Amino acid sequence: MSKRPRVGLFVTCLVDLFRPSVGFAAVKLLEDAGCVVSVPDAQTCCGQPAYNAGDRRDARAIAENVLHAFEGFDYVVAPSGSCAGMIKQHYPQLFESDATLGPLAQAVADRTYELTSFLVDVLEVESLSAAYEGTVAYHDSCSSLREMGVRDQPRALLAQIDGVDLADIPDGEACCGFGGTFAVKYGDISAQIVGKKAANVSSTGAGTLVAGDLGCLFNIAGKLKRDGSAIEVRHVAEILAGMTDDPPIGEA
Repeated sequence: MSKRPRVGLFVTCLVDLFRPSVGFAAVKLLEDAGCVVSVPDAQTCCGQPAYNAGDRRDARAIAENVLHAFEGFDYVVAPSGSCAGMIKQHYPQLFESDATLGPLAQAVADRTYELTSFLVDVLEVESLSAAYEGTVAYHDSCSSLREMGVRDQPRALLAQIDGVDLADIPDGEACCGFGGTFAVKYGDISAQIVGKKAANVSSTGAGTLVAGDLGCLFNIAGKLKRDGSAIEVRHVAEILAGMTDDPPIGEA
């Protein structure tokens, strides 16, 4: 690239409130790849919980704030396929009949990427300096895989990390059972789904599970811990950035 791309980092609610290390790891990865990174103070939730619950009015109000917070950047990047998918796929639908906000929503959507996709597909990162010893299993979140087309990108990046041995999860494209408010509304069904996912993760023999969405990671980590598993759970950005000093997800 002829100039350093200006990236607005959409931190996400879960990262901000529960796992700030993911945000710092994302910033490091982007800056190391030559980006100028900003984290707009005005950003809030992406509006997905309201959108999924059918509350279009509040979802639009939240989305409008996000659009104005990020309209001036070359790219919008989120360490979450779920939030990135909301902005990229659903913002244009929310404002499709709005002559003013519709074009803005589409413009921001066109510049929005999930973190690992941006690193591979836009920045073409081919070398990472981090190291991590052990067998690592990668979980494909539904939003990353199905809405954002993210599958090979995180694996390509993990393959660059010295010491990492990648393991495939049986039935790996199956949902973990989180689904945001789904896990609250349909707790029994969600528990059965995550039970199957945790068993499949354990069957790989991996010592570490990673993914690109904290919702999935919290859900699976909780089940693994209840099962007495010693598998560590981390966001993929933490591994890629070599920032693994914080305890694994689900640990004190």
